[in-house]
Amino acid sequence: MIPVILSGGSGTRLWPISRQQMPKQFCTIFEKSLQELTLQRSLRMGIPWIVTSQTLKTLTELNLKENQAQDVQVVYEPVGKNTAPAIAVLCSLLFQQGKTDEVVGIFPSDHLITEEEAFLKVVHFASQVALSNKIVTLGITPSYPETGYGYIQTNAETLQVDGDLKAYSVVKFHEKPSLQKAQDFLEQGSFTWNAGIFVFKVSHMISLFEKYQPDMWRIVSNLKADSENLAEIYKQLQSISIDYAIMEKVSSDELACIPAEFGWSDVGSWDAVASLMQGQEVLNVKSHDNFVFGDAGKHYSMVGIEDVIVVDTKDATMIVKKGFSQDVRHVVEALVQSKSKLVKEHIFEHRPWGFFEVLKDTENFKSKVIRINPHAQISYQSHLHREEHWTITLGSGDVILNDEVIPVKAGSYVRIPMGAKHRIRNTSDQMLEFVEVQLGSYFGEDDIIRYEDDYSRK
Repeated sequence: MIPVILSGGSGTRLWPISRQQMPKQFCTIFEKSLQELTLQRSLRMGIPWIVTSQTLKTLTELNLKENQAQDVQVVYEPVGKNTAPAIAVLCSLLFQQGKTDEVVGIFPSDHLITEEEAFLKVVHFASQVALSNKIVTLGITPSYPETGYGYIQTNAETLQVDGDLKAYSVVKFHEKPSLQKAQDFLEQGSFTWNAGIFVFKVSHMISLFEKYQPDMWRIVSNLKADSENLAEIYKQLQSISIDYAIMEKVSSDELACIPAEFGWSDVGSWDAVASLMQGQEVLNVKSHDNFVFGDAGKHYSMVGIEDVIVVDTKDATMIVKKGFSQDVRHVVEALVQSKSKLVKEHIFEHRPWGFFEVLKDTENFKSKVIRINPHAQISYQSHLHREEHWTITLGSGDVILNDEVIPVKAGSYVRIPMGAKHRIRNTSDQMLEFVEVQLGSYFGEDDIIRYEDDYSRK
């Protein structure tokens, strides 16, 4: 099997932890990020592919490096167009590689699966069913009338059996229902939650695109093997999900569903997170059933409060009553309207060479703590609107200032004049850290002129 990880997201549902530049699969909510957990599961099935956004390239490559998964093939979409174009592009590339007889599994990067062995067993069975030219979906046996998921309705007659697992033909895909409909679905017993996991043979999926989305497939068929013209291809594609584009159009004899339980959650809201983990320790005074996600080194107290979720970051705090966390999207919408930076970014940022965190940002100055990975370096650059003052706090390396090499170590200080060409490199096996203070008239991250860069950034 070729496991394929779809990694997108807008950073909305788990705001303020998730942001546009760091959607929930990259956030450290559990012991490991959802992206890392998905990658590690996928590596047990084969050599994965990842289809993700160009804007998530740094986070994706850091995750691959940390997991020593350099063999993973990554397709970087120039712009998100939902799941149907992503899968069509994948199929086009696999076709060009002569892999049309391969079975592919499509796995969202931001779902939690706690029973991994049970999951892998279901996926293996799904791959066997897919060989008979079926698009196989994994349906989650519902435990309550959830209105936030789509549903899959199945026939009673089984198509294929493997021990306690059974594959059924699909009657219909249903959109997110009302509470009454969800209760009816639960009582009927022939409905499962749609987990957005699909298993299929490449040649069969191509035939379905040719039949049901001929214009999309015609455009995608022009994709070059090296994806050089991917941006041009994406300009011509409509944004549409695989459910709308294919699944809701195919006949029931082309689909199969395997109902199963393997500890699945789409981690789609803070209510879901609160049900999955303990949260921070809270001192409750006449309070109960509260959940706090925040700083482990910070004290939290609740007085006269119940059924509340608190999410605390360094630049934003959100308080929501349990049962209402789906409405967090309205907070994000309001912030988008006000053009707030809180929607897009954190005060910290991962870069290919390391990491920085903003300590203070005022009209007069901006300060950061910056960490350079072992044997990495920032670009050779200059700034038009600011000078910088660097104090080394940890490690050692070289500062290159207008082509002069200046060795530095903990305690060293270097002033970078406005307009001067400069870079810092870590020449050791340990982390290099320094505090940067910027003085000038503008402190935006776009005030950079690059002359040399190890990562081909402009």
